[in-house]
Amino acid sequence: MREAGGCGARDPEPGVNYCYFHSPLGDLLLAGDADGLQLINLPCGSHARQPAPEWVHDEAVFADAARQLREYFAGERRAFDLDLNPAGTAFQLEVWHALQRIPYGRTVSYGELARRLGRASASRAIGAANGANPLPVVVPCHRVIGADGGLTGFGGGLAAKRWLLDHEQGTPSLFAAAASTR
Repeated sequence: MREAGGCGARDPEPGVNYCYFHSPLGDLLLAGDADGLQLINLPCGSHARQPAPEWVHDEAVFADAARQLREYFAGERRAFDLDLNPAGTAFQLEVWHALQRIPYGRTVSYGELARRLGRASASRAIGAANGANPLPVVVPCHRVIGADGGLTGFGGGLAAKRWLLDHEQGTPSLFAAAASTR
């Protein structure tokens, strides 16, 4: 993962490639360049977006990502092996690396994640970095929950977060039935 200038995660650079991947959560927008996947955008929630006009539609670039996402959603893949190239601050990149170490089917609280990073008093900053994650599902920010075990913020919406957690637990979600009727 690479560091970006400025104080927050930024959008992929102009001229990147993009495509849509059909998933149980709806059509995911994938974007990236020759250095790797930069963005996975869920269609619902506070972070929903469209491709920039200068991006180039190219499904072939994302064949491996699409295959691995298909395997994940089919319950056949628990970890991703993709070239990732999200832009973020050094702190965000540190948090996103830590998210990748949360095992499939497990959850941690924001406080626990802060302790694991040696920043016990930084739960809110950890939450902000988690919320800025441009690669949900692959960088599993959905596995971070509130201290009380409750679901808290997720850019793709809490229903999508619940679906992902239920999927990893092997528990059918009510959201799955709604998603399959689209």
